[in-house]
Amino acid sequence: QAHFVESGGGLVQPGGSLRLSCAASGFRLGVYPIGWFRQAPGEQREGISCFSGTDLSTYYADSVKGRFTISRDYAKDTIYLQMNNLKPEDSATYYCARADCSRRYLKDYITPTSGAWGQGTLVTVSL
Repeated sequence: QAHFVESGGGLVQPGGSLRLSCAASGFRLGVYPIGWFRQAPGEQREGISCFSGTDLSTYYADSVKGRFTISRDYAKDTIYLQMNNLKPEDSATYYCARADCSRRYLKDYITPTSGAWGQGTLVTVSL
C-alpha cells in the first residue's frame, strides 16, 4: 500500500539539530507539493513547512521560521527538513504528506490535501 516514510527523528537537547527525511513507498513524490506536519500529544496536527511542486517555493509556519529549512532532492525523490535550534516545544511526531501551500499577507499556510499519512518520526527535545 502506498504510503509516506518519515525518518530521522530522535532525542536531542535544546539548541540541537536534526534532519528529517521523507520518502514515498509505492509511489513517487514527483513534483507534488509536499509538506511537513507535526502533532504533539493532545494537540492538533500543525503544518510547519512545505516545498512546492515545480516553482521551488518554500513555506514555513511562524513557529519554525528561521530555524527549519525544507529541501528537496528530485533525483532521490526525497524531501528533507533540517531543524536547527530545537526547542522543547518542537517535540512531536513529524509527518510528511501531500500539501497545499500558500502565502497570504506574509503568512504561510500549509494544509494536507490527502488523508494518507505514514507512521511519522518522533522528535523529542529535552535535556
